[in-house]
Amino acid sequence: MNEKPDKSAIRDAASIILVRRDLPEAPDGAVLMGMRGTGAAFMPSKYVFPGGAVDAEDAAIAMANLPDPRCMKRLDAEPREDAKSAPRGLVAAALRELAEETGLLMGEPGKPEALAALPDDWKMFAEAGLTPSGAGLTFVFRAITPPGRPRRFDARFFLADAAQITGDADDFSNACDELSHLHWVPLAQARDLNLPFITEVVLAETAALIARAAGGRFTAPDHVPFFDNRSAEPRFGQLG
Repeated sequence: MNEKPDKSAIRDAASIILVRRDLPEAPDGAVLMGMRGTGAAFMPSKYVFPGGAVDAEDAAIAMANLPDPRCMKRLDAEPREDAKSAPRGLVAAALRELAEETGLLMGEPGKPEALAALPDDWKMFAEAGLTPSGAGLTFVFRAITPPGRPRRFDARFFLADAAQITGDADDFSNACDELSHLHWVPLAQARDLNLPFITEVVLAETAALIARAAGGRFTAPDHVPFFDNRSAEPRFGQLG
């Protein structure tokens, strides 16, 4: 008899904080958010950034580029003993989840043979003639869900500028139905939404990074905050 998977076990996950800085109604920037369904087992009815769990095949996906070496090194810092995801898999998962949940793609023109090798979960990239690219991602936050929750994730958050999107940043027509009410939320209004606690914390941390960039390219912060809840004793650390 096959054992059922332990849904309370920690799974690796990745999310993208996609920032738009060309909207007159959002002079300080706007972030893309959507609402999880009322029946979702994890964070029902909450507004979140696009993201989700890493799939086993994500690490094998060919990508045009990766985030800068400093970000990649930090993604590999303080690994869990039960971790199964490599840094490449985390980057790929962030790009795939963004594509699935919003229909937005971050990629570069790809060769036909490489596009043909992309799995079904990546068909939007193949149809657009794009090889996924993580060059525009900056690793800015990590958080592990505390014990006792119905789902637990070791989530890495990436910051990215919507200018890295190929196509129309307002076109969500290819999005799946996992997130509803997808829209660009001015930073000044984001905290008025029904947010998970950790999303509030991430917003506060990244607002400073967005302001510091002042319309330019996002760069790796001096340290990446890490909410470490592997055990019953929470720890707040920094990944240098």
